[in-house]
Amino acid sequence: MSFLKNKPDVFDDDFEPDLTDPDNPEWTEEDFARALRPHEFPEWIFEAFPNTPRPVRGTQKGPTKTPISLRVDTDILERYRATGPGWQSRMNDALRKAMPG
Repeated sequence: MSFLKNKPDVFDDDFEPDLTDPDNPEWTEEDFARALRPHEFPEWIFEAFPNTPRPVRGTQKGPTKTPISLRVDTDILERYRATGPGWQSRMNDALRKAMPG
């Protein structure tokens, strides 16, 4: 490797870069406790960074549910969605109560 013969020795074996930043201190336990998880971010964060992928949900911890395609009347769907987060679980509970047998 003749092209490396005249290369200056710019790296010192004892060199350790200072990676601390006084404007960005190390996080404390309280900082981690206050931090939001990606699914808790406000919508404007995703709008400000449109190329950022949405968080992907991991494997379900409880009993696995089966994803299906189900056609329901529009007014029924709108009423469930209007109840806010958790509407799918409430719809599942209503189906369970109406289940035959």
